[in-house]
Amino acid sequence: MDAILKFIFSSEAEELYILDCLAYCMIIMALLTFVTLLFENVPYGRYATTRYGFLINVKFAWFVQELPAFFVPVFLVFFTSASRTSHLPNQLLLCMYFCHYVQRSLIYPFLIRGGKSTPFASFALAFVFCIYNGYLQTRYLSHYAEYPSGWVTHPAFILGGLLWLFGWLINVHSDHILRNLRQPGETGYKIPRGGLFEFISGANFFGEIMEWAGFALAGNSVHSLAFAIFTMVVLASRAVAHHKWYLTKFEDYPKSRKALVPFVF
Repeated sequence: MDAILKFIFSSEAEELYILDCLAYCMIIMALLTFVTLLFENVPYGRYATTRYGFLINVKFAWFVQELPAFFVPVFLVFFTSASRTSHLPNQLLLCMYFCHYVQRSLIYPFLIRGGKSTPFASFALAFVFCIYNGYLQTRYLSHYAEYPSGWVTHPAFILGGLLWLFGWLINVHSDHILRNLRQPGETGYKIPRGGLFEFISGANFFGEIMEWAGFALAGNSVHSLAFAIFTMVVLASRAVAHHKWYLTKFEDYPKSRKALVPFVF
C-alpha cells in the first residue's frame, strides 16, 4: 500500500496538500448539495424512483455502498506506514470513525426489515463518497494529524467525544425503533414513537449529525469539519422531507414534533 501511495504522490507534503484540497472540495460539494436539495429529495427509501436508475435490493445496496468506508481505512491504518497511530488522540478519533462504520457497514444492513429498493444513482454516489471520505479522514488521522500534548484532556476534545458518544447512541437507538415499527409480515408505514422520536421526526438523523459534529470538534481539522458539514446538509434535508411526509401521511401525527432539533426546528 505504501508503494501505491508513493507512486501517486511525489512526497508527503504533496499528499497532505491533496488531503486539504479534498476537504475544501467536500465543503463546496456540501454547499452545492444544499442548493440541489432545496428542489429535490435524496432519491432513496420512500422517495426512490427509477428516474435515477434501476433499483437495487436495499440490504445489498447498503452493505456494498458502505463497505469502502470500512475497508479503505483498514488498509490505510494496518497496511501503510501510519506514523501517527501510536498517539492517543489519533487512536481515539480513529476508534470513533471505526465504531460508526463497523456498525453501519457490517451490522446495520443485515438488520434492515423490508425497506424500499435503492436507485443505482444513489447507490453509486454513496459508494464513491465512502471511498473519498474513508481515505480523507483515515489517512489524515493515521499519518498526518498532530495534536498538542494533553489534547485528550482539552475541553474541545472532551466535549467533542461526549457529543460523538451521545450522537452514536441516539443514532443506533433510533434505528432500532424504526426497525421494530412493523411486526413480521406487516407492510406500510407507522408513526415512530419512543426516544427522541417523541420530540423530532428525524431522531436518527439528529444522532448522526451530532456524532460527526462531535468528531469535528475533537478532531480540530478542516477534514473532520468538512465531513460534519456535508453530513449535516444531507441529513437535515432528509429530516425535513420526512417531517413533511409524516404530516401529510398521518392525520394524527403529533403536531408538537419538530423536524430535526427538539423544540426548535
